[in-house]
Amino acid sequence: MLRRSVSSVTRAAVAAAAGAALVLVLSACGPTEQPSPDPTQSAPSPSPSATATAPSYVADGTAEDNLPLFTAVTAKVWSSDQKVAGRAYIDALVAAGFDRAAMQVTQDVSTVGNPAESIQFSVRWGDAECLVGQVGPSTGQPVTVVLPQLAEGRCLVGETRAIDW
Repeated sequence: MLRRSVSSVTRAAVAAAAGAALVLVLSACGPTEQPSPDPTQSAPSPSPSATATAPSYVADGTAEDNLPLFTAVTAKVWSSDQKVAGRAYIDALVAAGFDRAAMQVTQDVSTVGNPAESIQFSVRWGDAECLVGQVGPSTGQPVTVVLPQLAEGRCLVGETRAIDW
């Protein structure tokens, strides 16, 4: 019969004790139970927050100051049944306070009579900047940006249509 030495029994006992200690240490590091809320206390009621204000026209502001309104007007027309009509964007921008004489818009239809893949419209702002919008099937969601003016105070490249209504 084989006899175990005292040292192997001692080693096994030390290993078991070390394992138990490790389990205790690790369990102490685990998540603790959160106290359950007192059912008699009510949850804090949300405080009234300031309502978001709609962007407004800033006549003496910069193009950047007016970009939020330009963007909001563009989004509103885009969500309507007039979303592919350049005139609808111009009329809505005029109604919001932008200067019709400072605007440009591209054609709604191609030279062969098909709906345009995208429509661009703009408002010249001061002597250096333009608010420019682009919408249409090829664009996806409306895009609005502030860009530098082109030569002769133009905002859009290429032929644009007369805003004569």
